[in-house]
Amino acid sequence: MEGAGTGVAGERRRLVNVAYRLLGSVTEAEDAVQDAYTRWYGLPPGRREEILSPGAWLTTVTSRICLDLLGSARARRERHVGAWLPEPLPDRTERDHTAGAGPTGPSDPADHIVLDESVAMAFLVVLESMTPAERVAFVLHDVFRYPFAEIADVLGRTPAACKQLAASARRRAGGARTPVAATGRAEVVRHVKEAWETKDIAALVGLLDPAAVMTADGGGTVGAVPHPVEGGARIARYMVAIADRAPGLELLERSVNGVPGLVARRAGVVMTVAAFDVSDGRVTRIWAVRNPEKLRAWSRQEPPLQPRVEPSSRLA
Repeated sequence: MEGAGTGVAGERRRLVNVAYRLLGSVTEAEDAVQDAYTRWYGLPPGRREEILSPGAWLTTVTSRICLDLLGSARARRERHVGAWLPEPLPDRTERDHTAGAGPTGPSDPADHIVLDESVAMAFLVVLESMTPAERVAFVLHDVFRYPFAEIADVLGRTPAACKQLAASARRRAGGARTPVAATGRAEVVRHVKEAWETKDIAALVGLLDPAAVMTADGGGTVGAVPHPVEGGARIARYMVAIADRAPGLELLERSVNGVPGLVARRAGVVMTVAAFDVSDGRVTRIWAVRNPEKLRAWSRQEPPLQPRVEPSSRLA
């Protein structure tokens, strides 16, 4: 598993990318990578010199740490209040364009993550349905193209067994990575924003698939619907009810995990990040992350709310 970069320090970006896709959390990914580096520098100098590929060693150790975390995460997420959703990622280029260079700078772990289809919220949610071993085998092989012979060293299984795990995971994934044209998705999300702002239930119903599902993650610390809201009409009514109860919030079109989404903020603080899945011109899934622990990167980068002439939009 040879990686790019000069020396072990140059491996960090790739390792964070691997760990985030395995864990769905920037904070946990950074902790896993830091743990791997701690173990590396804890080796006797002679032992480090014997390792022909430090990148391969770090990848193996990071993946094993993630595998252990995935096992314990299942128990934690079962105790999680309401739904558990992956941590949403902002687009650094977009943030810098709208807010200027933020205080976190290039050292922010979220800035190291490549925003491609393998971090789309729809894909990450599907990864959550896999067993830890399936997820590791699938991500390392199908996303990062590592051979099964090397994945076997991570999982402690035979290459053939790892191949079977990846095949099983691939069946679970199904069409989750089928891309939707960015322009078409952005147009649908923009129309949702406009209908939400004006509290136009009929327009929202027309934009939502009749079988659409909305899931929210409040982390048990902020208000969020505890169970998924199913059905386009029910979601539309719920969205308008939220708007009635939460004045003073502004809706912004932002990239969420590399695809068009919406952000709601108050006085420069992001309150909600919403990701969408779109099919045939309609929204099929909405994932609303409200857990403040998962929105730190967003709040650090968004500029303060500016006075506006038009009426403010509302979102909770």
